[in-house]
Amino acid sequence: MLQRFRQELVTAVAARIREIWGVEHQPVVEIPPRRELGDLAFPAALHLARELKKPPRAIGEELAAGFEAPEFVRQVRVEGPGYLNMFLDRSRSIALLLGEPLLESATHDRQKVVVEHTNINPNKAAHIGHLRNAVLGDVVARLLRALGYPVEVQNYIDDTGVQLADVVVGFLDLRGLEPEEIAAVPEPFDFHCWDLYSEARAWLEEDPDRPGLRAETLHALERGEGRRAEAGRLVARRIVGRHLATMRRIGVGYDLLTHESAILGLDFFAEAFGQLKERGTIHLEQEGKNSGCWVMPLSQHEEFAGLEDPDKVIVRSDGSVTYVGKDIAYQLWKLGLLGRDFEYRYWPQEEIWETTTEGVADHPEFGRAWQVVNVIDARQSYLQKIVKAGVAALGFDEAAERSVHFAYEMVSLSAATARQMGFLDDSDGGESGKNLEMSGRRGIGVKADDLLDRLIAKSREEIASRNPDLDEEQLNALASQIATAALRFFMVKATTTRMIAFDFEEALSFEGDSGPYLQYSAVRARNISRRLAEEGLESEVEPAAAAELPAEIWADDLWDLALAVALIPDRVRQAGEGLEPSLVARHAIDLAQKFNAVYHRHPILREPDVELRRARLAATRVFARGMDELCGLLGIERPEKM
Repeated sequence: MLQRFRQELVTAVAARIREIWGVEHQPVVEIPPRRELGDLAFPAALHLARELKKPPRAIGEELAAGFEAPEFVRQVRVEGPGYLNMFLDRSRSIALLLGEPLLESATHDRQKVVVEHTNINPNKAAHIGHLRNAVLGDVVARLLRALGYPVEVQNYIDDTGVQLADVVVGFLDLRGLEPEEIAAVPEPFDFHCWDLYSEARAWLEEDPDRPGLRAETLHALERGEGRRAEAGRLVARRIVGRHLATMRRIGVGYDLLTHESAILGLDFFAEAFGQLKERGTIHLEQEGKNSGCWVMPLSQHEEFAGLEDPDKVIVRSDGSVTYVGKDIAYQLWKLGLLGRDFEYRYWPQEEIWETTTEGVADHPEFGRAWQVVNVIDARQSYLQKIVKAGVAALGFDEAAERSVHFAYEMVSLSAATARQMGFLDDSDGGESGKNLEMSGRRGIGVKADDLLDRLIAKSREEIASRNPDLDEEQLNALASQIATAALRFFMVKATTTRMIAFDFEEALSFEGDSGPYLQYSAVRARNISRRLAEEGLESEVEPAAAAELPAEIWADDLWDLALAVALIPDRVRQAGEGLEPSLVARHAIDLAQKFNAVYHRHPILREPDVELRRARLAATRVFARGMDELCGLLGIERPEKM
């Protein structure tokens, strides 16, 4: 609504300027700093003063004198040095917020965006850092869809990498198990591999001959042949299934699993390698530490200038392909620039499509994106720049610019939460006050499922104390909803440039900067209508009835609440186009705080004046609609009760 109003007013003000002075001017719209100054302000007079050689105030008064305001504007005033300020018709505006979609379905021809996120190595259980990646990626996808983009979500499975190879060595060489025995290892299989991975890495380092087992396993995984490859496929399959189940717990899903083994098996890299060689983008190093390697020189790129070693190895001297080499091939495919495609099959147990080397003929079209957003933590920024440089080096400069690295900082645990999870105790002395940083190699990490289980348990305690009448099924469902909201909101509320320290108490607060606070506010708003209906009072306000309410009935704080809802499309656009989900999270908290302040200042149930009660109810219903939209974008469910 507000976006449409602004655009219409911009057009009207520009037409008035053209009519009076014959000047083409694109007016700027601002929000006044105080409500008594109006709802929208145009500083056009200040911008035109030099060109028209007139005082801004005089220009503003000329503009206002003959300005034919649209019907949704109740007053036009010149303020300060010459601002043209507009006061909206509050009743008409709130009627529109009650009746129209808050986020209009985009009908324009947006082009496809691929969002790649989660990307957990299939060697052990998902951890807390993976949860931030998955939640951020999921919210970005939701925001882009809200802006009208067709979005395809991919989850890259590195099933030929070192991490998986180490677990395979752990099973075959350290534990002495055969593939059929690995298949019989009980669930949770990913938890079992969590411990085995650390043990295998330590075991490999104990003997200088043992790393040869890792190299042998890596080659077997890349070729897809033999007992080691069979064990690798089995381990990866079981762990990916567990990862998908973990992500379903927090409402995260995917359109396609892309397997690194398929990239290699279908010679994707061979195709990309040929193109890179043909363009002279890479060369075979003849001497020095990279002798025998195919390298990409990067010194000609500004962002790599000054590096001590500006050459990046793409293919090692033993013929194995580096991560970045495979990533360049994958990025080219996502953008529809590789010249070949995967085979696909459907994984019915997980209800998801995945890439393979021998698939089915009938499948959706994947890839061929206009833009690719890779959600990968900030530590991978250098490698992502190389991938982008590789795409540009092949002559795809525009596509390279649409290759976006969505970087974010890591997650640690607050000292209090680390103690609750058993990582710290009072004997830690001075260290006990510090956040605990995760380290997979040192075996320090919080399994995602353990964290979720603990959040659910703490949610149950809080809910049971507030709602002792709930049965076990209701209690479990509500605890899961609240725990998921707590986790998801915590992961997106901070800007992506900030490291965050996850804290149980902060995440689960019903009164603070949290997901449960949003849920509590939404439930409180919905309960007002229920309680009005129980008392036989009007529990809904039709848009037509709201439009007929007198202008003076809308207190400024009620109007501010409605305007905050009207700003939702702006915040969604800023968050989606700028890839900053925290903007939506912050707006949701601001909106909830405004509502709870209004709730206490303007009681509805005991208000005897029918029109006043109707106005307050209308503002509450507008808030409820807005909060539902924001929670949907954040992946937060609204419970029936709290």
